[in-house]
Amino acid sequence: MIVLFTDFGVSGPYVGQMKAVLAREAPGVPVIDLFADAPVHDPRAGAYLLAAYCEAFESGDILLCVVDPGVGGPRSACIVEAGERLFVGPANGLFELVRRRAADTAIHEITWRPGTLSASFHGRDLFAPVAARLARGSTVPSAPRADDWDRRPDWPDDLAEVAYIDHFGNAISGLRAETLGPQAVLRVGGRRIPRARTFSDLPKGEVFWYENANGLAELAINRGRADRVLDLGPGTQIDIEAP
Repeated sequence: MIVLFTDFGVSGPYVGQMKAVLAREAPGVPVIDLFADAPVHDPRAGAYLLAAYCEAFESGDILLCVVDPGVGGPRSACIVEAGERLFVGPANGLFELVRRRAADTAIHEITWRPGTLSASFHGRDLFAPVAARLARGSTVPSAPRADDWDRRPDWPDDLAEVAYIDHFGNAISGLRAETLGPQAVLRVGGRRIPRARTFSDLPKGEVFWYENANGLAELAINRGRADRVLDLGPGTQIDIEAP
C-alpha cells in the first residue's frame, strides 16, 4: 500500500491531486490517509510522529511523506529504506527518527525529474510519481548517499513537546512512553499530570497522561479537551518530573 503523511490539510485540492497521480500511475494499489494534518511547516515535529505511526505498516509498504516548507529550494529529494519499508519525500530531516530507530537503513537521493515540475508542489509532481513507480516495482533513478547525509544529530531521541492535537483535544507528544517510568509525572504550565492506563480508569474531567496506542505519551482529559483546559498546542514544552 501507499501511505500518505502530509501537512496539506483535509480541505482544498492538494491531497486529491496527489491521489489522482497515484490512481493513474499505480492503479489498484491501496492508498491510505494516515495524516493529512501533520504539524504544518514542521518536519522536526513530524519526524517523531512518523517514527511512531509507521510501525503499524509492513514490509514493502511505501510511505509518501510531504512536510516540505523548503519546496523548490536547495533541499534534495530522497528515498529512505528503513524497517523494510520505503519512505519518499524531502530530505529535510523528516525521516531522521525513522532512520535513527531502524536497525538497517539506506538513503538515496532522487535524481529523476518529471517533464513538468512546478516550483511549489513537489508532492504531486515528484514524490507521488516516485511512490507510484516504487509501488509498481519499477526502478527510480537515484544515487545512494552515505549514512551521514541529511542527518540531524542535534535533534533529541525523544521530543518533550506537544507534537499534535487530535480530534478529541488530546495532546500527543514526541515522547515514547517506554522511556518514562511507570510513576513519571509530566508537567505543563506548572501543572502536574500523573500517569493513568486509560480514560475510563478516571472520573470525568480528570487530567492525566497515558501511553497511546502507538507508544507515545499523550496528555488527555476523560471526556474533555486537554488542549483547551491546559492551553496546549504544537510546540508546548513538557517537563518530566522524576518519581
